Amino acid sequence: MSKNRINFIATLGLAILLSFVLPWWSIMIAALLSALSIPLQKAAVFFIPFLAIVVFWILYCFILSSANDFILAKKIAQLLQIGGNPYLLILLTGIIGGVAAGISGILGKQLSVVFLHKK
Repeated sequence: MSKNRINFIATLGLAILLSFVLPWWSIMIAALLSALSIPLQKAAVFFIPFLAIVVFWILYCFILSSANDFILAKKIAQLLQIGGNPYLLILLTGIIGGVAAGISGILGKQLSVVFLHKK
């Protein structure tokens, strides 16, 4: 398997495991640890953790929201003035989490370059 797939699976797995014991920012720890252990090149450093967390948070939010017929998601979407659309709220949630994970992936790559002296 390529490093991209391994990093994607590692980020996703760590995020799922850490989300049981830590708050929302556990996704950033997962992206940082996977970037430290499985180095990626160029834009993949951002986009692989980004996509892993977008997939995780969208699926997780959809499962949680569908259990109560999207009642809370609709109310929050109205508060955020996005037309009361719970699906748009779920998409925005995933993107925000993905950006946080992507930036953490970049930090992990930079830390590995600094501490391990690799390029």
